[in-house]
Amino acid sequence: MLRVVVFFVEQGVQDVPKNESEQFFLDITTETCPMTFVRTRLLLDRMPPGATATVRLAGKEPLGNVPGSAQALGHTVVSIVPEASGREAPSDVWLVTLRKAG
Repeated sequence: MLRVVVFFVEQGVQDVPKNESEQFFLDITTETCPMTFVRTRLLLDRMPPGATATVRLAGKEPLGNVPGSAQALGHTVVSIVPEASGREAPSDVWLVTLRKAG
């Protein structure tokens, strides 16, 4: 059974599961750069190696910066898909799935 973990970085949750089969979710649609990747990085740092996280983001700048910065740190971009079918403008909401290196 797959368990999805919703992780609120801004609340400083310390008890992050250590099971790499668990999936993490982070919504940064209300954040602006550079906080979009800061929040993503905090999540990635707390995840076990091999775990995946889906980051919900909006806007052209985070759509370019979050996946690019994650790759620069050695993580894998698994997918980048629009949240709603037919809504594929850079300013729309996107779901970026990342796999932590390690």
